[in-house]
Amino acid sequence: MIVYEGLKNDFMFCVESDSIATTIEGAIKNKMGRNTPVSEIRSWENSLEYMYKVLNDSEIPDDAGIAIEYNIPQTSKRIDFLISGYDENSNAGVIIVELKQWDELFKVDGVDALVETYLGGGLRRVVHPSYQAWSYAQLIRDYNATVQDDEISLNPCVCMHNYVRVSNDPVDDEIYADYYNEAPVYTKGQLDSLRKFIKKTVVKGDNKETLYRIENGKIRPSKSLQNSISSMLKGNEEFTMIDEQKVVYEEVLRLSEQCQKDYKKRTIIIEGGPGTGKSVVAINLLSELTVRDQLVQYVSKNSAPRDVYKIKLKGDYKKASIDNLFKGSGAYTETSENAIHTLLVDEAHRLNEKSGMFHNMGENQIKEIIHSAYCSVFFK
Repeated sequence: MIVYEGLKNDFMFCVESDSIATTIEGAIKNKMGRNTPVSEIRSWENSLEYMYKVLNDSEIPDDAGIAIEYNIPQTSKRIDFLISGYDENSNAGVIIVELKQWDELFKVDGVDALVETYLGGGLRRVVHPSYQAWSYAQLIRDYNATVQDDEISLNPCVCMHNYVRVSNDPVDDEIYADYYNEAPVYTKGQLDSLRKFIKKTVVKGDNKETLYRIENGKIRPSKSLQNSISSMLKGNEEFTMIDEQKVVYEEVLRLSEQCQKDYKKRTIIIEGGPGTGKSVVAINLLSELTVRDQLVQYVSKNSAPRDVYKIKLKGDYKKASIDNLFKGSGAYTETSENAIHTLLVDEAHRLNEKSGMFHNMGENQIKEIIHSAYCSVFFK
């Protein structure tokens, strides 16, 4: 879902007339049924006025597509700003811009892709903005059939317009090189460099056509993701199923596939004591249903089992792609109905009623999981 969309000309006019923030606020109220905090409105005004300056260049076509607050389907992730068009060879492409108003950032050693910055009145540990922008692009590549089939290029970047870069800046530390090489960071005083990045992809306007195609693209796991997770399980004795495990596995496959054919919800409960191999069945289902073009996720309350399986399955494949297959049980408080084909919930007896750090989000985790998927499988 795109909250705001238009041409570059439309966007420029809205900013000039001081109506861009109220236009987005109204669209969120209309499309999502929620009110927007004043702090978020101020944030839009500041960042979008900067993007106005970036786009105020005659070489960026007036009929380039602009989207703001694009909700990546089947997730709660939203992309701040997108620009679409054609390159010099008439290939369709999209610039993904992650907008940050940060003015400080600190390196975090010993973990992958994390930094610290001041958010919500305190120092918070969050992902490096380049990782965030790159992971959003990778998520679309992995699950949008139109992007895969039509070879639409996705080019992520970060705009930190308040951030004053210094020599040996932590944002550029070599531990983050894998991510800022994929999604460059543009900071205060680098407006022209960001323009040049945009103009490599958007040479000719597309009248929002590329945005429309992505917005209406079928959800389907990419062949590279399917092949990778399948090959990681093959030959790994730890994931070999025996006896009743295989029986349960085949029955869940049958029921899950039936859900996709008749569009009826099914909830499956699988009981077994410790050591009966429920998690082995769940991981095999995760792999096989992904290969069968389903959007499927392994869910658990605690992060420990997810982390173990993510490490075992990653191999050489990209982190964001594997991470999206594994979710916490509180991830579905705002998911639309039947947004996901199948959810595999391990250790279901450990689920909470409400989600969030203070158990103040959502209504009921079991209800939300069932609401979010055609097929919900609870292992307990």
